[in-house]
Amino acid sequence: MKMPAKAYQQVAAQVEQDLVVQHAPLVKRIAHHLMARLPDSVQVDDLIQAGMIGLLEASRQFDASQGASFQTYAGIRIRGAMIDEIRRLDWTPRSVHRKAREVARAIREIEHRTGRDPRDSEVIEAMGISAEEYHQILRDSSTARLFSIDDDESEGREPAADVAQPLDALQDENFQHALADAIRGLPEREQLVMSLYYEQELNLKEIGAVLGVSESRISQIHGRIALKLRAHLADWIE
Repeated sequence: MKMPAKAYQQVAAQVEQDLVVQHAPLVKRIAHHLMARLPDSVQVDDLIQAGMIGLLEASRQFDASQGASFQTYAGIRIRGAMIDEIRRLDWTPRSVHRKAREVARAIREIEHRTGRDPRDSEVIEAMGISAEEYHQILRDSSTARLFSIDDDESEGREPAADVAQPLDALQDENFQHALADAIRGLPEREQLVMSLYYEQELNLKEIGAVLGVSESRISQIHGRIALKLRAHLADWIE
């Protein structure tokens, strides 16, 4: 016996509601996981709100016949909705991202040519810029949002919806291995800065106090690390 359309709609609506209620804690877990790598300007409530919209959309569009579990499917949609919100709120000018890409490319080219970690003076000479401008780029790269390395390379063009987004690569096991190798390849001092910032959750001023240098110097070091990692992972993010 065929279910009346109205009854079917009511059942479908109840299933959607049950999925949203059941997986609401997943939204909070993903939001707090992302917050650990985002600047203070991002509010967790904004991520949760965006994530709930992603969860609701997932509950409406989920097709169990495709083989994936709802939690896996919903997790992708929730993360995607949160990253869209982060991109929307990003205050960093496009010029900062463009200059960061240029420095990363210069670092990569010098490393390939010399087989070693490039000196700041070599990067400055290769780019034809002043030391002051170079260090400003490093400071800007340090304070820009984490996902700046994930930006679409084409100015003014939104990433295609059906193309795997760079955040998806962060979940990829091979990318994780490549990132871990890149971090292990950093000098010991830079590895320490990474550990203090991302694992111990110290701010730049506190790290400066630990290492006996100024907050401004740590900002430069942190920015240079970000650009070096971008250079090492260029095959993944470009």
